[in-house]
Amino acid sequence: MKTKLSDQEQVTEHIQQLEPSVGQVVETLRQIILSTDPEIGERIKWNNPSFYYTGEMLEFDPKEYKRDLIVMNLHKGRIMLVLPSGAKVNDQSGLLEGDYKDGRRIAVFKDLEDVQAKQGALQKIILDWLKLVEKE
Repeated sequence: MKTKLSDQEQVTEHIQQLEPSVGQVVETLRQIILSTDPEIGERIKWNNPSFYYTGEMLEFDPKEYKRDLIVMNLHKGRIMLVLPSGAKVNDQSGLLEGDYKDGRRIAVFKDLEDVQAKQGALQKIILDWLKLVEKE
């Protein structure tokens, strides 16, 4: 009987199945996101690595996805980080793109160099988002 993989193991397995050049970028982004705050967890959601706030929060309608920080969207040649409530963050860096009515914003990364160049901006956005989380 196969035991169910933990959320972390599922993310690792998903990344290992990617084309190596994409996998390397995704793994680097994963480490940056997880190292930004100890209360960020990871799992596979909508068939992609996703990151969420694991701490205590005020009650909310699950359809609002308030706990969700980032869902990866992997395309050939670019990796998109979708922040379902990214519009809440006052991003001065220009990293977050889009003007979606539902409040999501997107950060696009082309390769490892691009990730390294934008690491500081990404971590600042995550920390700003965490300050806005409706904690108990």
